[in-house]
Amino acid sequence: MSQIFPFQGLRYDQTLVGAITDVIAPPYDIIDAAGQKQLHDRHPHNIIRMELGLDLPGDGPTSNRYTRAAETLRRWITEGILKRDAQPTIYYHTIEYRPPYSAADAPTKVLRGFLTLVKLEALDSGHIYPHENTRAAAKTDRLNLIEACQANFSPIWSLYSDPQGAIIQLLEAETKGKPACYDFQDEAECRERLWTVTDNAVLKQITEAMQNKPLFIADGHHRYETALNYQKLRRQQTSEQAGLHPYDSVLMLLAPLEDPGLTVLPTHRVTTTPLPPFEQIKQTLGEVFEFREFSFTPSSYEQVRAQFLSSLRTEGAQAPVFGLARQGDARYLTLTLKPSHRPPATASPRAKLDVSLLQQLIVAKLCQTQQEQEAIVYTKDDLEALDWVRRGTGTGAFLLNATKVSEVQAVASAGERMPHKSTYFYPKPLTGLVINVMENKK
Repeated sequence: MSQIFPFQGLRYDQTLVGAITDVIAPPYDIIDAAGQKQLHDRHPHNIIRMELGLDLPGDGPTSNRYTRAAETLRRWITEGILKRDAQPTIYYHTIEYRPPYSAADAPTKVLRGFLTLVKLEALDSGHIYPHENTRAAAKTDRLNLIEACQANFSPIWSLYSDPQGAIIQLLEAETKGKPACYDFQDEAECRERLWTVTDNAVLKQITEAMQNKPLFIADGHHRYETALNYQKLRRQQTSEQAGLHPYDSVLMLLAPLEDPGLTVLPTHRVTTTPLPPFEQIKQTLGEVFEFREFSFTPSSYEQVRAQFLSSLRTEGAQAPVFGLARQGDARYLTLTLKPSHRPPATASPRAKLDVSLLQQLIVAKLCQTQQEQEAIVYTKDDLEALDWVRRGTGTGAFLLNATKVSEVQAVASAGERMPHKSTYFYPKPLTGLVINVMENKK
């Protein structure tokens, strides 16, 4: 069902650029304006110059950040800054990390996956499944970039099922005892390692093993839909219809969804418009939820907060449970969905999600206008959400438990899309470790 292609990726020549840490970047969609400038200033060959260039005064159709990205790519290839690997390759990639917001002495986890090209398939093909909705503006930006550069600078992250871990075992065996091409600690204190795998027999085994596996997009929905749009555009521009062309595939990091190194973080909601008093909230939601209060004083704040969050996690493993904080109120609430209002077994996978229930049964009732809902801000950190409320940055916080990987798989397999800001897969693959250039840029 999935067709993958080992490829000759472009990688930085570290003898010319120095430390790889100076020239890579996080995924473009988590870089703010300050981070963008910081990366531009860090090194003259940082990947940000192509992935997320700066707008300049006087930019127009013939001179803009996309045309500058394309020219930069051509120049760096000509100068040898970026060099194409000599043989078709699969890139084995591991990321060792401590899950965000965990205790300082918490054990580390290791995400294992591999970078390769994947044949583009329509999203209704039954081969590649999305799970989130996308927004038009982001796709327009990415299409402008891929049109100008004809390259993928950052991988889409997708998951496949491999309960026995056979593919990762093949890669582990092939790279055991061999030095990694990259071995460094990134800014998030993750240990990043990358090996090249070029043995034809191993590549053939992995390619064949992937053929019957559907893929579930974890991160990079906009980039995948952009790749499909670019493919359509190129097919319209060329008469070469037969066979596979470079624009028929896209760069992906593939990881097994059973991997214990995979982490999905919740995305908490923080309101910035007024919320009703707690008593009114309880009256509005009381038919559907059971409430538990956690009152605190200035001296007991941290202890009660820990109890509140522990209760949210523990009880949330058995039933849909949400947390609520309100500005100016010295108590937290947990809201447990009453059994009579829980989705039946026959409900769609999307309807059963905590994030769907939160939106339908809490957010829509307490933030009734579109303006109020659009004013909501998001954070992966429960302590940050509560601090925003305590400091008055937010008027209230709706906390929820993380979506399970199995739930993402169920929603995607059913052909549904999850609500906005449903999942945050971690750790996200970096931009610039391996680049897929579709056309000859020399």
